[in-house]
Amino acid sequence: MDNFKESPEKPVLQSKTLSFLSKKTHNTLLQQKAASIWKYHMTNKRKLDSRVTLEDLILASNRVSAVIESVRGTMLAPDARKRPPSFTTNQVAAICGLEKAQMDYRIKKGELPVGNMESGFRRRFSLEETRTWAQTERHKYMRPKDAEAITIAIANFKGGVTKTTTAVTLAQGLSLRGHKVLVIDTDPQGSMTTLFGLLPDVDVTDEQTILSLCYGSELSIDYAITPTYWSGIDIVPANLALYSAEFALPSRQKSESNFEFWNVLNHGIDTARTIYDVIILDTSPSLSYLTINALLASDGLIMPLPPSTLDFTSSGQFWNLFNDLAANLVTNRGKSKSFDFVDVLLARVDSNDASSSVVREWITAGYANMVLPVEIPKTALTASASAEFGTVYDTDPSTINARTYRRAFDAYERVVELVEEQILTAWKRQRGEQHGA
Repeated sequence: MDNFKESPEKPVLQSKTLSFLSKKTHNTLLQQKAASIWKYHMTNKRKLDSRVTLEDLILASNRVSAVIESVRGTMLAPDARKRPPSFTTNQVAAICGLEKAQMDYRIKKGELPVGNMESGFRRRFSLEETRTWAQTERHKYMRPKDAEAITIAIANFKGGVTKTTTAVTLAQGLSLRGHKVLVIDTDPQGSMTTLFGLLPDVDVTDEQTILSLCYGSELSIDYAITPTYWSGIDIVPANLALYSAEFALPSRQKSESNFEFWNVLNHGIDTARTIYDVIILDTSPSLSYLTINALLASDGLIMPLPPSTLDFTSSGQFWNLFNDLAANLVTNRGKSKSFDFVDVLLARVDSNDASSSVVREWITAGYANMVLPVEIPKTALTASASAEFGTVYDTDPSTINARTYRRAFDAYERVVELVEEQILTAWKRQRGEQHGA
């Protein structure tokens, strides 16, 4: 407990000590520290005045920030940054659609990266090497030169429906298949930003977000694009300052002639569409000005939807409101908007919950062929991965029950496969329109 230093403002966990602590040891220390703080406050609780002041909230916020930063420091030690996974020969072969013998033959030819041999004569490939294999062996699935990036928004009214997890795993899965992906976090809470190993209130400045685009000081998103730890994925991160976009956009709508607040992001990613293969937008759990921008900038929409009554009814309200807004902003102005695809993804499905099967029938009846033929199971893996700033693609299979891992991994892999098929169809449509087909 000596590693914690108290101050009136912010308890700090010393990073040098943390670097040598195991996750288990660190979690134990955090639990002990939390118990100590709780005991102190309960013992010294003010009896005459138990009200909570703004200063109390500031101190609580500082304590929470300190704990989050120290947890990240341990989870991502030694440099508090995420590291990409590596892959076995079998994994690379599966990604490329090769048999083991075909993979071995190509390795012997030496025309592609051969990876590194580990103890026990096991070969492992870095993420960058794996992507090189995928781009070569899956060349027919890569974006045609005369096609632009397909932009996909992940959206839902409700929070806690795995929007961010879906967005990040989709980006990682597409990147593993050789695609170059840009992810844009439009949620001021910055959950996507966090999953890429960046703390919104520590690592992200306002100038690195889409805020300058919203204020009009920038016309293209290029200024905010930042590399990530994952080869093939760049990010435009978010922080709490993005909330001010909800005031800036309507203000500009009133003061600037011919300004269309709903097209700011759509125009801002024009250049990115020529550089990236796929652009993925993570949205906030509301139909805000930024979410409207994301939806109208997109070629495809994905709605993660747990099979619960409240989530299902909320999804209907989401589409009702979106259709009303789209009519006012697009249709009534003599314009049109269509999507290459709209997918409803059953998420957090608990096979032991009898009521969920009934709601699944409602969802299928309501959304018909929009429902993807795959379900994301509610497993311990998805919960533990998020707790460690990661996803199923970040998880080392050897650290978790094999059956649990396969259930989650195979489900997300199927999602990526289905979405990639729709992306390929969208590219064909683009090229057909360009050539007058």
